[in-house]
Amino acid sequence: MNRSTPEPLAVRVATASDAAALCALVNSAYRGDSSRRGWTTEADLLGGQRTDVAALQAFIRDSESQGSNAMLLHEDVAGPACCVQLERRGEEAYLGMLTVRPLDQGSGRGRGLLEAAERYIREVWGARAVSMTVIEQRNELIAWYERRGYHRTGQTAPFPYGDERFGEPKRPDLRFVVLRKELTA
Repeated sequence: MNRSTPEPLAVRVATASDAAALCALVNSAYRGDSSRRGWTTEADLLGGQRTDVAALQAFIRDSESQGSNAMLLHEDVAGPACCVQLERRGEEAYLGMLTVRPLDQGSGRGRGLLEAAERYIREVWGARAVSMTVIEQRNELIAWYERRGYHRTGQTAPFPYGDERFGEPKRPDLRFVVLRKELTA
């Protein structure tokens, strides 16, 4: 099979028992020395954690009870390889924390997970668009999303300075840009 038509990535909805493994995956991919093995690190912009087990458990509990959230994950023999958080917002959805194990970045798993998330949003929730926020200084990551059909909306959102749940900023000018994609049937 050629690279332009990969098989769909097998994903499942995470349960509360997945929270600790997902927390380790997310923090390894976004922060610290382990994240530098991949290309999507935030280690130069932020220190500290990206998330914690309690936050992931709360998100997953909301997913299970209300159906307005979902955390999708793909596993291999080593455990969770990639994951993404989804929030249902009426006819739209919000996509956040797309994570791929640092040594697997560039393997196509991120693209496969993004496609699986968009399918879930469209087929399960019937949403017509998806948005996300990305730290403005992460130009390479923004370009990656743009190559997959996302566009800058012109909107920005402030970075949550002072809230250590989101990390410890290493510079004073962080903010998010909003990206959006229309989903087709």
